[in-house]
Amino acid sequence: MPHIRATVTDPDLPADVGRALAEGLTGLAVTALGKSAERTIVRIDPVPADCYYVAGKPLADGARDVHLEVSITAGTNSATEKAAFISGAAAFLAELLGPLARGGVALHELHPESYGYQGVTQFEHYRGSGN
Repeated sequence: MPHIRATVTDPDLPADVGRALAEGLTGLAVTALGKSAERTIVRIDPVPADCYYVAGKPLADGARDVHLEVSITAGTNSATEKAAFISGAAAFLAELLGPLARGGVALHELHPESYGYQGVTQFEHYRGSGN
């Protein structure tokens, strides 16, 4: 059940680009991490470039960057799968949005007893489904 938050330095991000971003990140969660598309959430947070700093300086006008924060259940992915997601995200974001100032990705692994969906912890989800 990944939750992906994409902070994008473009307050006027076109709706079609936002949809492509959500679809591409969902697809990457499925292919690289083996997650279910139906249980993947993508939230896009557009922000102005002058509110986003790299090396202590705001991005130049018109510059773009994206930072992904991805919550996943601890112990459900290998180092190889996580590396594939990070490199796949970098390639996808550059292709969709062009050159990025930094293009960071943070995978947050949450304990299955402390992470849930629709009132059910991931521990109970995996226990109940036999996975």
